[in-house]
Amino acid sequence: MRWPAKLALVLLALVLVAGAGLWVARGPLALAMMDRLMTRNMAADPLADLPDGLHVALCGAGSPMPDVARGGPCTAVVAGQRLFIVDTGSGASRNLTLMSLPPARVESILFTHFHSDHMDGLGELLMQRWATSSAAAPTPVYGPPGVETVVAGFAQAYSLDRGYRIAHHGEDVTPPTGYGATARRFDIPEGETSLVVLDEPDLKITAFRVDHNPIEPAVGYRFDYKGRSAVLSGDTTPSPVVEAQARSADLLVHEALSIDLVNRQQAAAEAAGRTNLARIFADITDYHTTPEQAAQLAERAGVKFLLLNHIVPPLPVRALEGPFLGDARGQFSGSLKVGRDGDLISLPAGTEEVRVGRRMNGQR
Repeated sequence: MRWPAKLALVLLALVLVAGAGLWVARGPLALAMMDRLMTRNMAADPLADLPDGLHVALCGAGSPMPDVARGGPCTAVVAGQRLFIVDTGSGASRNLTLMSLPPARVESILFTHFHSDHMDGLGELLMQRWATSSAAAPTPVYGPPGVETVVAGFAQAYSLDRGYRIAHHGEDVTPPTGYGATARRFDIPEGETSLVVLDEPDLKITAFRVDHNPIEPAVGYRFDYKGRSAVLSGDTTPSPVVEAQARSADLLVHEALSIDLVNRQQAAAEAAGRTNLARIFADITDYHTTPEQAAQLAERAGVKFLLLNHIVPPLPVRALEGPFLGDARGQFSGSLKVGRDGDLISLPAGTEEVRVGRRMNGQR
């Protein structure tokens, strides 16, 4: 055997031995990596990597329909170092943690309306915020009329667990005074379309009416921070109020439903004899906005970036994004994205930049 062949065999043997060693040591190596990651994550300021500005992240880009890339409706808004959550769909708390936006840092929660898919993660998020931060005061929860009922209902549902946590961890870790939420109801005056719910030197949050009939009340929100602006439509048909609020905004996060794809769901349900589902699929098309309509609205409003959320129906593969959008890209001259959990749009203060990124550990 010539020496090149011998060398190749020796190298192959070394590779096999090294591979076998790594295989045998995979457990200890994984534990060492885990220890390093936990030490780093526990010590780090989770918001330190974000420049001063307004940042909008999707902690739930989906709807009531299961979607592997999208949890229930949830949007995180970071203004400077302050973290606000708009809607708390299923999986909100877990997604926030995976996005390094820990529930312990949540300052306030705001609701757009009280469909179950927009609030069914509230109890878990409140519990996580309380326990992981040793909060001394309840979480403020803003919303239109009805928010008191929602907050009281979740408080009752979790009242037994409240007692368990205090008994197990003690009052220093889970202070009784910090449990649950405080409802901060606001009422948009009759004849008005909007109301400022928070007005501070660098930050203003405005609630505005939207059209999600027969769901009433239903609102969207506009965030203004140091010259940057983001508008969240909530669930709505194409609305002149949303368009007015989005005028010249840096970012519009707008719900979107593809009637063509939902009609396909309806046809499949009818063919299977699922008349109840077929009726639901037929009904939901009349109180949402298509991607093309959202794009047209954003174009008229002069929006820089359009991020679609509350995606209906689910899009299990990216190849469906084209059929979902239809001609939306042709209707809008700015940048457009079909939202997925973990999407992050950053608007640094003092600039006109719109930065697009991802913020999700274990990318999906």
